[in-house]
Amino acid sequence: MLIVALNGSPNKNGNTKFLLNLVLDKLKDMGAETAVIEIPEVLKSAKHSFCVVCSNPCSGVCYKDTALEEAYELMRKADGLIFGSPSYFGTITGQMKAFFDKTRKLRGEKAFYNKIAAGVTVGASKYGGQETTLKALHDIMLVHGMTIVGDGYIEDDCGHHGVSAERPAENDEFAQKRALILAKRIFDACKVNSK
Repeated sequence: MLIVALNGSPNKNGNTKFLLNLVLDKLKDMGAETAVIEIPEVLKSAKHSFCVVCSNPCSGVCYKDTALEEAYELMRKADGLIFGSPSYFGTITGQMKAFFDKTRKLRGEKAFYNKIAAGVTVGASKYGGQETTLKALHDIMLVHGMTIVGDGYIEDDCGHHGVSAERPAENDEFAQKRALILAKRIFDACKVNSK
């Protein structure tokens, strides 16, 4: 089982990465293989960081033979994806949006159809736009036909939209607990989905 985390934060080792690592570490303990895509870094490898509709339908020419294409191929191979973005003005980062704007070709190929997906987010305050950020992540997942799971697990509770933390995430014990529950849910969902 391969689970790939997408770090949409411009802060490579910040609060979002902290949460993603908690989920990934638990998944590794359960036997999954894991990887992280640093979205701001791979975006820089494309001809344009933002989609400019250079071909329609999309041919992927702007990212051919780049780190961005490698990232998309890794996602294609994954059994599950964990989206991570801090809340910027109540939504995802510009980098996360730009990364998915460039996936029109992959959507046409149904590359991520039925792939298990979940989200984590961090805000500067207790009610800092985390749920609306998760909803924005869910919108991307739905447009790609992914199967969304929240942070619930049969031995715990039904959960909610995903993991939401208040900065600093390393002090948010409740969010850390939810991250471990999310890992169990992702693992189970990927096992069921692979049958």
